[in-house]
Amino acid sequence: MSADRVVVVGAGIAGLTSALLLAHRGLQVTVVDAASEPGGKIRRVMVDGAPIDSGPTVFTMKWIFDGILDAVGTRLDRELVTRPLPLLARHFWDEGGELDLFADPAAAFDAVARFAGLAEAERFRAFCAQAREVYDTLEGPFIRSTSPTMTRMVGDLGLRGLSVLSRLGPMKSLWNSLGHHFRDPRLQQLFGRYATYCGSSPWEAPATLMLIAQVEMDGVWSVDGGMHALAQMMARLARERGAQFRWGARCERIELTGGRASGVLLEGGERLPADRVVFNGDIAALASGLLGDPVRRAAPAVGQRSLSALTWSIHAPTEGLALDRHNVFFRSDYRSEFSDIFEAGRLPRRPTVYVCAQDRGQDGPQAGAQRLLCLVNAPAIGGRGLITSEALAECESTTFSLLHRCGLALSPQPHQVVRTSPEDFDQLFPATGGALYGQATHGWMSAFARSPSTSPVPGLFLAGGSVHPGPGVPMAAMSGQLAAAALMGSLASTSRWRPVATSGGMSMR
Repeated sequence: MSADRVVVVGAGIAGLTSALLLAHRGLQVTVVDAASEPGGKIRRVMVDGAPIDSGPTVFTMKWIFDGILDAVGTRLDRELVTRPLPLLARHFWDEGGELDLFADPAAAFDAVARFAGLAEAERFRAFCAQAREVYDTLEGPFIRSTSPTMTRMVGDLGLRGLSVLSRLGPMKSLWNSLGHHFRDPRLQQLFGRYATYCGSSPWEAPATLMLIAQVEMDGVWSVDGGMHALAQMMARLARERGAQFRWGARCERIELTGGRASGVLLEGGERLPADRVVFNGDIAALASGLLGDPVRRAAPAVGQRSLSALTWSIHAPTEGLALDRHNVFFRSDYRSEFSDIFEAGRLPRRPTVYVCAQDRGQDGPQAGAQRLLCLVNAPAIGGRGLITSEALAECESTTFSLLHRCGLALSPQPHQVVRTSPEDFDQLFPATGGALYGQATHGWMSAFARSPSTSPVPGLFLAGGSVHPGPGVPMAAMSGQLAAAALMGSLASTSRWRPVATSGGMSMR
């Protein structure tokens, strides 16, 4: 087996995926991370003695992890307990109305009919059909592609695929497309929110992002032990296959020899030599020179930054509303939220609020202290001192007053809550300003602006939510697969490597 040395910088889900696949192929893998445990943005925060998932909370596209674990000789259901959620999310509006969106198409149709009328339910059915068609069209030519370009994708789509996108109007915004599908503005809000899954505004994101609706309809799962259990499982499997992990080891510089990646320098002066390096971090850190001037050229300058967030990790009792696992609270004047964030660069004055009730969704406890993550979208302006304590307090007051108006009584004591702001996220993920999704997916060409896994610096490979195929736990994991495949392809022993789940042969259904 090969003795090539690989250093993976960052133990987010992409870095963990690369480390697992590469260690399984016999490479000497060392993972370095400044944190004390795996996960990256899949964060776990201890609040009043309770562990709370305080990053991604929605587990979808389970088939990607089925493929990764199958490639290393095990099964996801052997390593992790996941449970399908029949209720995708519960939605509330401050001016009245409540809608449960179900994974079962018939139940979802009936719920929309009760909420907005039969005609709107028929429009919902047509929307779902188009979302499925768009997903099926783009899964191979774009999502699974190692490095999609407009020219290559047009060729891969063929006449049928081009016809699907032509009917959609790919240059339309998601919001514009939703206006053609729905008459009820509340349903436009509900499905427009999917743009925020990519850190973007529905008024600027391309209409193709409606495919996220299909991703959720195909299944949302809860994970026993929380999302952090997924990261822990991936790290454990990588260790079992020989990968070494160095916690509290901040990478200060990626070193080059003869223009080629040759190792990393850790904070404190220790050097780890390597034949290849996988960088699992936001490419803004590379482009800004944070990892050394010689590797600036490994990534292009980042365009408009994606959304950041203001979050509250809470362990406290709740009263009033019957929460499910995933809950969304909307206001009227939805557009003002994104105008505030992307145009004015300030915390939104009328934010939408997401609440993940982590003890609900599978007959969890209805009494006593509950583990909650409350989140509102925010601008990625961390690190510049632009967010005042007064602005944070005002946004917090507005957020919890919306929950109260919708019927949720929640009054945590100071020791029952941990707040994380864009400033905090910028500290956790340097050079990002707190952006959580890399570059915003704005405009129909934005899909082609993300870096591929192979960088312009020989021996340096890129993985994570800021590179192709994009943000979110499953997409980041897929980027880790692509980076591992590209790295193995760069070795002399390429015949021993077969890329996993980056081309046909797998289905999410």
